[in-house]
Amino acid sequence: MAIAVDPRPRTPLGGTEDAASLRRRARRRRILHPMQLLRFLVKAFFSLLIVFLALFPLAWMIISGFKIRTEVVSTPFQFFPEVWQWQNYVQILADTAFLRTLLITGGGAVVFTAGSIAVNSMAAYAFARLEFAGKRIVWPLVLMTMFIPGMTILLTSFIVVTNLRMLDTLAVLIIPGMAAAGHIFFVRQFYLNIPSSLEEAAVMDGCGRWGVYLRIFLPLSKAPFVVVGITSFMAYWNNFVWPVMTITSPELYQVQQYLAAFRGERSSELGLLMAGSACAALPIIIIFLIFQRQIIANIKMAGLK
Repeated sequence: MAIAVDPRPRTPLGGTEDAASLRRRARRRRILHPMQLLRFLVKAFFSLLIVFLALFPLAWMIISGFKIRTEVVSTPFQFFPEVWQWQNYVQILADTAFLRTLLITGGGAVVFTAGSIAVNSMAAYAFARLEFAGKRIVWPLVLMTMFIPGMTILLTSFIVVTNLRMLDTLAVLIIPGMAAAGHIFFVRQFYLNIPSSLEEAAVMDGCGRWGVYLRIFLPLSKAPFVVVGITSFMAYWNNFVWPVMTITSPELYQVQQYLAAFRGERSSELGLLMAGSACAALPIIIIFLIFQRQIIANIKMAGLK
């Protein structure tokens, strides 16, 4: 015998609630408590403040590319130009030396990124899956290098590349910075979570260590490689001190080095300098906007692991 069930929610006294009472309860739930509202407003204020502080310099640089010099340094501060000077961007993009510098820097960044992914992933695989003499000593030493400021070893690195006769070559910009302890640690954390059963199955099929790395670990490493690749590209593109120390030929100038030289030679053309700086920042902005979700998701994943 079927039993009829009243679908309406029951009250504590055993009765049922009608639609009006349900709507009143929903409205009460939507009303924020004063402390909840205060917390929300405080969080919103500081979030907007952080966004403003982060984006204001970038926006000012881009808009200053449309100004003349007097407007860039005007007092009181003038955010928008009176007349938009489009010729600043036209002139800088027509400069063959600037375009050559962008191509050289971009090519070097691509090679550096590929090398960084290869070197750091192989090192991470060794520390995650291989057993070798001295591993427990070497790994803490690698981690220690994460806490050593790069500026403290610049002179030592300069002496080394000088003795190797690498000065004033693209190799001096690419090779020394490929291995990074932070990237090794990041990829290693990912490799530690790959099931060992996959590795054992590959070994049973006749794969050696290189085969396991190439056929199992590399195809599964897209997520950490995105983060390592983007951060490596950005580090190379934004590098300034090391190119200034090691590159003297204008034909090999990197983009940040070129902008510094441009400022020294044509310091009066601040609008043109701002246009060049905006063009130099554009590739990094585009890359970050395309891959921002992958970067944030993978950093969170590494933290959870």
